[in-house]
Amino acid sequence: MVISWMPVAMAAPITTKALGHNSTAEYINAPYMPYANPNAPTGGTLSFDARGTFNSANKWMTTGVAMIGTDYLYDTLMTGSLNEAFTMYPQLASEVTYDPDDSSWIIYHINPAARFWDGTPVTSADVKATYDALLTQGPMYIRSYLGDIKEIQIIDNQQVKFVFASDNNKEILLTVGQFPVFAKSSIDANFDKISLKPLMGSGPYKLGRVEAGRSVSYLRDPNYWGRDLMVNRGRYNFDMIKFVYYQSDEIAFEGFKSGQYRFRPENKASNWATGYNFPAVKAGLINKEAITSQNPVPMQGLVMNMRRPIFQDIRVRQALTAAYDFEWMNKTLFHNQYERLQSFFHGSELAATGMPSVAEMEVLTPLLSKLEPTQRQVVLAEWQLPTSDGGGFNRQGLLKARQLLLDAGFYYDDMKLYQPDDKLAQIEILMTGDTMGRVLLPYVRNLTRLGFEANLRQVDGPQYYERMRSFDYDMTVDVFAQSLSPGAEQVAYWGSVAADEVGNRNTAGIKNAAIDNVVEALGDAKSRDDIILYTQVLDRLLRAGYYLVPLYGKSGTNVAYWNQYRHVKELPTNAVGIDYWWVDKQAEARVDKYLGR
Repeated sequence: MVISWMPVAMAAPITTKALGHNSTAEYINAPYMPYANPNAPTGGTLSFDARGTFNSANKWMTTGVAMIGTDYLYDTLMTGSLNEAFTMYPQLASEVTYDPDDSSWIIYHINPAARFWDGTPVTSADVKATYDALLTQGPMYIRSYLGDIKEIQIIDNQQVKFVFASDNNKEILLTVGQFPVFAKSSIDANFDKISLKPLMGSGPYKLGRVEAGRSVSYLRDPNYWGRDLMVNRGRYNFDMIKFVYYQSDEIAFEGFKSGQYRFRPENKASNWATGYNFPAVKAGLINKEAITSQNPVPMQGLVMNMRRPIFQDIRVRQALTAAYDFEWMNKTLFHNQYERLQSFFHGSELAATGMPSVAEMEVLTPLLSKLEPTQRQVVLAEWQLPTSDGGGFNRQGLLKARQLLLDAGFYYDDMKLYQPDDKLAQIEILMTGDTMGRVLLPYVRNLTRLGFEANLRQVDGPQYYERMRSFDYDMTVDVFAQSLSPGAEQVAYWGSVAADEVGNRNTAGIKNAAIDNVVEALGDAKSRDDIILYTQVLDRLLRAGYYLVPLYGKSGTNVAYWNQYRHVKELPTNAVGIDYWWVDKQAEARVDKYLGR
């Protein structure tokens, strides 16, 4: 049975085992996912690096720093396809019931076979307790994301009904299926406690050895109830998944070379270009692979905190954008491996290109009066970030920035730059770790040349996370990862209400009525064409507001791994799909022998 959101005349409620948001569920009758190997061997260890530290096993509370990898502990009601924009297949829920003409409710049917680690059944009461906890005690961005939930009703042990505040948001029917489910008894006792003991879960892995601040391991549960589900065939093949913590990327890279961990997404261009020349590479024991993806490239940018008066004038934000010299950095630091991010949905069909289309203009025209003149002008034009000659001086960019600052009422006195209110023009850029330091220091030098009193403020992990939660920074680097089906989660990134909610994801502090309108329309999209249209309009509005300085990115993912891991020939289109890889035991033995293990 293929499900879409096309209206059905006098439709009765439908019960189905898969849902697609403005798309069909292509694999509803498949025996396993197309990027899985159902005959993959089990065993071995998958190991990664991690950064910083941790003091909690619960990432769904508002305090503490959670260990990485806890998603392996929990099942969700349904799980997504890595080949489709937004399609969900059964996990804890074996099927759902909904009305195509009335999206104000949905019933999830819990699989009677679903069990927590202690053998107790997963019931509707556990689902209700989980969502009640997330909505009242969870991070603010999650409360926003699930804000359309009006009520959660227990019909019986296996049926739970979500009732929504309106029938306009069809995406919410799938959204409520995406979150981990915890045992009610565990929630009641421990949800708000900072602890290295996880909440009771039903997932494929249990927490293994934890070395505080150093590493965390997850052990595959041999009694995992869901291993024969369609979406899990050929999945979760590793006996152990381990994360090793390091304080810097340089030390982490040395750890990879020595086999302390064996799978590394390589985000450093200089490493990818010149770093893989150590003996294990020459011995043929390291694989380098560039994996393509149709997903938008995550927008990485230097966010300007609009809660600070210095950033209120758009001309100041334009000046700070013009001061960034991507061409020189790409040539000098990145071996010309990166792309300048011209879109918040770069590299995908969601990115706005060229001049606004007729359809985009129909959306934009009634919103223009809500925009300040500069933003109004930019949103109607073809977008292009400023470029330099790559010579390292960025003379034209800095001259343009200087004029913009003068136009905004800034002035110079005794070689120093002052704001219109006669206060020194000061900017502090918040960071943690040292990975971004070499990228940000040339930018700070350019700001200093403009007359700003600019500096980097490097703090430890816990202080950084707390300052980010409370929006205590002038500028900071943030990354906005997007899917191919953006929707209600955009409220947390860009919505006016989110700007005032501590712990939410609107790190720029954007309050823009036009953006609010488009985000709401995107959440209410009735078709794939609507999703693309409203996303492209949102893209234009975000770019034209100059809320952040776009840095750099790369389509796809570069990975390096010790030659013991294997995957199917055709990887998923939207992800690396590491959960479907496996270990070649003979190859692992050769690696172990080389490393003297």
